[in-house]
Amino acid sequence: MNWSFLSARRWVQITQIFTVCLCLFVVVSCSTNPQTTTLTSSNGRITVGTTLKPRTLDPADAYELASLSLVYNMSDRLYTYEPGSTEIKPQLATTFPKVSQDGLTYTIPLRQGVVFHDGTPFNAEAMAFTIRRFIENKGKPAFLLGDVVESAKATSEYELTIKLKKPFAAFPSLLAFAGVCPVSPKAYEIGEGKFTPNIFIGTGPYKLAKFGPDSLQFDVFDKYWGEKPLNQGINVQILSSGVNLYNAFRKKAVDVAGLSMDPDQVRSLEASAKKGFWQAIPNQGNVVSYLAINRNQKPVDNPAVRSAIAAMINRPIIYERVLYGQAEALYSLIPKAFNDYQPVFQEQYGDGNIQKAKELLLKAGFSKDNPAKVEIWYPSGSPTRSLAAIVIKALAKKTMDGILQFEINTVESTTAFKNIAKGLYPTFLLDWYPDFLDADNYIQPFLSCNQGSAEKGCEDGGSQSQGSFYYNPQMNQLIDKQRQEQNLEARKQIFAEIQNILVRDIPYIPLWQSKDYVFAQTGMSGVQLDPTQILIYRNLKK
Repeated sequence: MNWSFLSARRWVQITQIFTVCLCLFVVVSCSTNPQTTTLTSSNGRITVGTTLKPRTLDPADAYELASLSLVYNMSDRLYTYEPGSTEIKPQLATTFPKVSQDGLTYTIPLRQGVVFHDGTPFNAEAMAFTIRRFIENKGKPAFLLGDVVESAKATSEYELTIKLKKPFAAFPSLLAFAGVCPVSPKAYEIGEGKFTPNIFIGTGPYKLAKFGPDSLQFDVFDKYWGEKPLNQGINVQILSSGVNLYNAFRKKAVDVAGLSMDPDQVRSLEASAKKGFWQAIPNQGNVVSYLAINRNQKPVDNPAVRSAIAAMINRPIIYERVLYGQAEALYSLIPKAFNDYQPVFQEQYGDGNIQKAKELLLKAGFSKDNPAKVEIWYPSGSPTRSLAAIVIKALAKKTMDGILQFEINTVESTTAFKNIAKGLYPTFLLDWYPDFLDADNYIQPFLSCNQGSAEKGCEDGGSQSQGSFYYNPQMNQLIDKQRQEQNLEARKQIFAEIQNILVRDIPYIPLWQSKDYVFAQTGMSGVQLDPTQILIYRNLKK
C-alpha cells in the first residue's frame, strides 16, 4: 500500500492542529473576563470557527481533516457512524452488505428517491462512477480503495456490487470514510488529476453557496432526502491561528470552536466554561500518540532497551504535565473505543516501573559507566511533542540513575516525513489519525511488511514508512487472517494475539489517545463530534 500518503496526511494534520501560539500567556493574563459582543450569525445560521484551511473540496483528493470535515458535512456515504460510537450504520445503503462466501463480493442495496445538489438522480451507476473516479483520478486517498477494490458495478438501478482484490473484513467501515461519498456524474470527470477543488455537488443536507479563502457558506439543501438540519445554514470562518480563534470565540464572534487550539487555550476556555461563560463539550478522540522505535538503530536495536523504555514511561505524568488532562493513557495501538483494545503495556509494564527498567538494562550490560543513550526526535511544529520529550527525559534523569539517558532533537516536519522512512531516527514521537474506524487501521499500517528479513528488518511496507522497520512473518500472517475473518469474536481473538506480540517486540510504545474539546456559546445545542473528529453541522441549533 502507498504508505507515503498516510504519513503525509499525519504531518499535515500535526502542523495544522498543534500551532505554536507564543503570545497565549499574554492573551490569557490580559483578558480576565470574556467579552460579550454580538454574535455575527443571525436568522438561524451558525458560525463555526476553525484554523483548518481546506486544500480542496474534491472528495477524490481530500485527505486532510480540514478538507474532509467540510466534505463530510455536505455529503452522505453508504455507511456512517452511530453518534458517539465507532459502529457504523447504513445511510445511502439500506442494509449492510451481503458478502459472498469467499469474502470478495459485496452486494449493497441503495436508497431510492435521493438527488444530487444539481438535481441529478442518485442510483447505483452514480455510486459506481464515484468509486471508479476515487480510484482512477489518483488523488491523495486513492490507495484506500485502489488497494482493495477490483471493480464497482451497478447490477440494477439500486443495487451496487463491489468486488475486492482480496478479502477485507473492515471494508464496510472503509466505505464510511468521508471522501467515499457520491458525487454527481454530470459535475465531475474520471481521469487522472481531473479534480474540481472549488466546488462540491453531492447528496448531503447542505450545498455549497460560497467558497472563499477565509470563509465558506453552506445553505440547507431543500431537496434533501433525510431529516433537514436544525439550523438555517452554516458560516465557516477560517482563522489564521489558534490564538485568533481563541480570541474570536471569547468575543463571541463565532458560535462554535474547537479541534485547533493548543492545550493552554483549551484549559483557559474550559475553566471559563465551569463559570458559565460558555459550554465545553469533551469528546473521546481516536487519535493515538506513540513513540516509534527503529529496530535498526543502536541502542534501541536491543530488546532490553526497548523494554526498559516501556517500563519507565509514566503516562499519567506525561499527559497531566503536557496536556493538562486533555487525554487518556493508552496501553495499545488500538484505542479504547474499540472492543478489540487490550491494555497489554499496562499489564506487562505498568507506568513508571523503574525497578524493572533498571533490572533489564543492568542484565543487558548497561550501567552508569556504560549508559543506554537514546535520541528522541519530534516535529518542530509540535509544542505538545516537545513537552512530552522533555518530560520523558526528565523522568529518566530523575529515576534511572544515569543508566538510561535521553537526548532530545527536533526537525522540520516536512524533512522528518522524508527521512522517517529512510531510518534516520532511533525514536520519533508521532500521531496517528485514522482513515477509517476499525482496529485494522491501527495495526496494519504499523506492523505489516511487504518485503523484509530478520537481518535488515522491513524494507517495504507499513512499518518501514512509520519508522520502526518492524519485520515479523507471524505478524503478517495474523494481519492477513483478521482481514479475512468475518466473525467478530474470532477476529477479536486475532487482535488479542497481535497485541500480545506487539508488547513483546515493542516496535512502538503507545502513550496517549486524544480527548477532543469543542466549545460552544451558551444557548447552543446539538454540538457533537463524529468519531473521526469531525464536527457535525446538521444538529447545531441556537
